Amino acid sequence: MIISRTPFRISFFGGGTDYPDWYRQHGGAVLSTAIDKYCYISVRHLPPFFGYKHRIVYSKVESVNELSEIQHPSVRAVLQTLGADKGLEIHHDGDLPARSGLGTSSTFTVGMVNAIKALRGEIISKSDLAKSALHIEHQVLKECVGTQDSIIAAYGGFRKIQLNPDDTFEATPVVMKADKLQQLQDNLMLFFTGFSRYAAEVAKAQIANMEKKKQELKRMLEMVDQALSILSGKTAKLDEFGKLLHETWQYKRSLADAVSTPAIDEIYQAARDSGALGGKLLGAGGGGFMLFFAKPEDQPRIKEKLKHLIHVTFRFETGGSKIVLYESDNFS
Repeated sequence: MIISRTPFRISFFGGGTDYPDWYRQHGGAVLSTAIDKYCYISVRHLPPFFGYKHRIVYSKVESVNELSEIQHPSVRAVLQTLGADKGLEIHHDGDLPARSGLGTSSTFTVGMVNAIKALRGEIISKSDLAKSALHIEHQVLKECVGTQDSIIAAYGGFRKIQLNPDDTFEATPVVMKADKLQQLQDNLMLFFTGFSRYAAEVAKAQIANMEKKKQELKRMLEMVDQALSILSGKTAKLDEFGKLLHETWQYKRSLADAVSTPAIDEIYQAARDSGALGGKLLGAGGGGFMLFFAKPEDQPRIKEKLKHLIHVTFRFETGGSKIVLYESDNFS
C-alpha cells in the first residue's frame, strides 16, 4: 500500500495571472504558501477475489471493471494518462472540504500522480510531479484551474511562482527572517464561509473578462513583488502586507460578478469592522475559505464577530507532496 500526503495552499497575491490565457501573453506570478492541512490518497493493488477490478472510495464508492467507467474525473484521467491497467483500490481523505478555494482539486491530482508513481516503484521530482498534474488538468481534463495550485502542492513551502509565456515556471522560496515569518503567520486567520462552489465556473467568468480587466490584473501582478518587498525589507511594517491584501481583494472582486456575493461581502466587512486590516476570499471566488490579516490583540474580537463560521488554525508547510507510507503487497 502507498499513502501520499499533499498540502492544500493559500494564495496571497497574483491570483488570476496564473491562468494560461493570461500568462502566455503577459507573464504571471503568484505569492502562495502550502499549509499544514492535507489531502491523503491511499492506493494498493486490489486482490483478485472480487467482481470488479477497481474500487474508488471518496464521497462516493465506485466499483468498476474499466477505467472509462470511473466517474471521478481526476482519478479516471490520472489512471488513463499513466496507463494504470492493474486492479487498484483507491481511498481519498482530506483535512478540509473540497471546492473551498484552497486548491483542493489540484492537490488531489498531485497526490494521485505521486501515489501511482510510487506504487510502480518510481521516484518523481517535484518539477515533474507538478508538470504531470498540470498536463492532466489543462490538457486531459480541460479544466479552468490556476497553474499555481499544482505547483505549490507539489513543492510545498512559501514561494513566489513565476509563470512564463512559454509555459515554464520558477518556484522560488520566499527568504525572510524567522521572526518576521512567525509574525506573519501569527497575523493570519482562516474562516470557512460555509459556501462551497465549483471554481472552474467562476474561473470561466474571470477568463472571459480578461481583456476588459487588463489594468486590474497588471496591478494584481505588481502586488506580488510589492508584498515581497514588505516581507524582506528592514523598514516596512508587516501591517502593510495586510493593507495590500485589502487592496488586492478590491481588485479581485471586480474581475467578475461571480467572485463575491452579498453574504461574502458581509463577512468581509464584519471582520474589517472588528479590526482586520485586510483579507480576501481564497481561490477563484464564490465561496470557500476567507483569509484575514489581523493583529493578535484584535483576533478575539473577530472570532466573536464571526463565531457562526468555522475558524481553522494553520501553519505554513514546507515539504510538499510526500509518500508517507510505502509497503509492498503480494498482488502486484
